[in-house]
Amino acid sequence: MRALNPQGKIETPNMDRLAHEGMTFTDAHSGSSVCTPTRYGLLTGRYSWRTRLQSSVLFGYSPPLIAADRLTVAGLLKQQGYHTACVGKWHLGMNWPRKAGAEQGEIKDGWEVDYSAAIGQGPTTVGFDYYFGISASLDMPPYVYIENDRAVKVPTVEKKWVRQGPAADDFEAVDVLPKLTEKAVAYVQQRAKTGEPFFLYMPLNSPHTPIVPSPEFKGKSGISEYADFVMQTDWSVGQVLKALDDAKLTENTLVIFTSDNGCSPSANFAELAKFGHNPSHLFRGHKADIFDGGHRVPFLVRWPGQVAKNSHSDQLVCLTDIMATCAEISGAKLPANAGEDSASLLPALKGKATTPLHEAVVHHSINGSFAVRQGPWKLCLCPDSGGWSAPRPNTPAANNLPSVQLFNLKDDLGEQQNLNEEHAEVVRRLTDVLEKFVEQGRSTPGDPQKNDAEIQIVKKPSPPKNNKSKTKPST
Repeated sequence: MRALNPQGKIETPNMDRLAHEGMTFTDAHSGSSVCTPTRYGLLTGRYSWRTRLQSSVLFGYSPPLIAADRLTVAGLLKQQGYHTACVGKWHLGMNWPRKAGAEQGEIKDGWEVDYSAAIGQGPTTVGFDYYFGISASLDMPPYVYIENDRAVKVPTVEKKWVRQGPAADDFEAVDVLPKLTEKAVAYVQQRAKTGEPFFLYMPLNSPHTPIVPSPEFKGKSGISEYADFVMQTDWSVGQVLKALDDAKLTENTLVIFTSDNGCSPSANFAELAKFGHNPSHLFRGHKADIFDGGHRVPFLVRWPGQVAKNSHSDQLVCLTDIMATCAEISGAKLPANAGEDSASLLPALKGKATTPLHEAVVHHSINGSFAVRQGPWKLCLCPDSGGWSAPRPNTPAANNLPSVQLFNLKDDLGEQQNLNEEHAEVVRRLTDVLEKFVEQGRSTPGDPQKNDAEIQIVKKPSPPKNNKSKTKPST
């Protein structure tokens, strides 16, 4: 968006409107450089690497990642009297029912699923009163809409967008973003009539692959289909803002806009560069990486009368912070076993934060590599990108590099100069911080908690994966 990247060539007037009407966080990070773990962190206030998901992402038929007894942002706000809804891409797993006689365990091809039966442990079991959307990314079957705990239509054909699988006969990828937008707008209109508070979580399928802008947006950017899709994403944001305006709810609604990771290489950086556009702006790497291009994300907050217009915060924050922020705003107290990695942003939003909100923030890449950030210092506990950019893990380019990388982002925002040998004491200090966060089961003050799995902060090299595998991580 141009509010964060003045050199950007893709028009984003609605996102820019949010920045001008509220606060822009310039050092905000997703909990991971890929989608599933970030979504877990946003909804629970807890880093996903504390769960069974130590790397990669879930798929359309994966079992639930959020434990049945885990408090979510939606559950918290529901307790405080809010009606809660999720409209969009879930990607956190659910229990698909099997047909009579079908084997239990891992779903093989999707045809053993009974799509006419109720889905277990989906969004409506973890705090959401209403759900409409798709089970995972739009390049992962099944290709069906889900409303609450039911597939809207039973698949009868197979379709393919990167991956092939069961699909409803009328399901088309190009229709998904408009449909989600339509449902979100309808939800705002419906709740406005009640006069009661509501919480809407709207995780979009765009601009993730498949890159499928609607006909009216194709060619609109004059750059590429990816740029067209970004413009359509901005349109979707604008439709929700317009719904708030039309319902006269703008002055009484807190709006947060962010992303779950950095830009995917599927956007075709080389093609965009021909037009002078770099989706990663000043930062190294892209989606999947441990470098900031993988997880530094836009984070805009508009709250009329509470947050100053056109304001900025340089606080180091993470999407896990939404949990504690909602708790403080709504007057709720988080129990000891909830929001373990969440710090309230309210002091920053009010312009009253005089000290760092976090002792440190932990970053995580697609292959499970860790980094820890404190002040200007960032320690990456791997010799490589931890993801898809060079130097890729387990390649000759990475084999002879130092085992850790230490960057001073104040002087080296592009993470080019490894200072690990010059500042061994910083390497030790930050390693100790991460080890403490792992041992205590939390990174915020409070009673120690248990992780769901054994955490290995330095990953052992693994053999390269076959890029043709059906379970290749989503792009």
